[in-house]
Formats: sequence, C-alpha cells, structure tokens
Amino acid sequence: MPTAVVALMLLQGNGRHAGWAAAGLGMFGLLIMLLSRHQVRHGRWQHVDASGKEERSSLNRFLLALLIAATLACLLGDASLPLTLGLGLSAAMLVVAMATAGWCKLSLHLAFATFAALLLASLSWWVCLAGLFFAAVVAWSRLHLQRHVPRDLVAGACTGLWAGCVFLHFTRGGAG
Repeated sequence: MPTAVVALMLLQGNGRHAGWAAAGLGMFGLLIMLLSRHQVRHGRWQHVDASGKEERSSLNRFLLALLIAATLACLLGDASLPLTLGLGLSAAMLVVAMATAGWCKLSLHLAFATFAALLLASLSWWVCLAGLFFAAVVAWSRLHLQRHVPRDLVAGACTGLWAGCVFLHFTRGGAG
C-alpha cells in the first residue's frame, strides 16, 4: 500500500509530498509494529498477526485512530487530494471491517492489497493487473495460513474494490 501511494504521488509530480508521505507511512508502519510487539510481550496478544477477536478489535481501533488523525492532518495541511482521499478511504475500510465483525472476519490484508492494486491503475493497467495478481497471492496466503475462510476474502476484496473505485472516480475527474 505505501509503495502504491508514493508511486502514484511521484507520477502526479508531487515529489515533495511523496517524500513526506513515505516518511509518514514509514512512521505509521513503525507504530503498528511497536504496538504489536508491545501487546505480544505483555501477554495481551498471542501473535503479532492479531488474529484473535479481541486482538483484532484493539488493533483496528488503533489503526482507525491513526488513519483519522492522518486524514485530518492532510485536510488541515496542504496535502494532495489523492493522499487525503486514500487515507480517508482506508479509514472507511476499517469501519466496514469493524461493522461487519459479527458476520465475518473481513480480510483487511486483501482489502488493502486490492485497494493498492486499483491505485496503481493510474500508472498503467498492466501495473494494476500485477497488483491484482499480488492480491490473489495474498488471498491464497490467508487461506493457506487458515487466518480466513472464503467469505472473509470475498468481503475483503469487495471492500478494497469499492474503495479503489471511489478513489479512481474522484481522482480521475469523475466527480464533476
């Protein structure tokens, strides 16, 4: 996901913003890794994957708070529309996952991989197809590791597809 965002910003000539976005996304990833490590070390989580229901719930709340804060920072700053919209849609995908938790364990790995693949459509459809192939590999891995069942993967893919289509609509001039 971070690679797709930075590549898209570079393509659009936002080199200065791309550098800040890369740094911010790196910090975002570091915070998530530190939280996961802390939770496992203190016996609150069994594994950094946060697969347990309560583990997943606390991770999703943390991620949602970070994404909302980042989106608000972009809105208040001079961030580009694609970055702000991407962060906001990422938060929306988390809300969908949290809202559907009683019905399924929506695969956020697949949702974000699908979303990232559609972000890459701005580079070329071939790059987008390569991203979708990667998303299919992610789906297979989630099944193989027995972290999800097919329903969870379909929900994740649909959520990522929705976010990607909304993103493309608003960044390609379809909103006018």
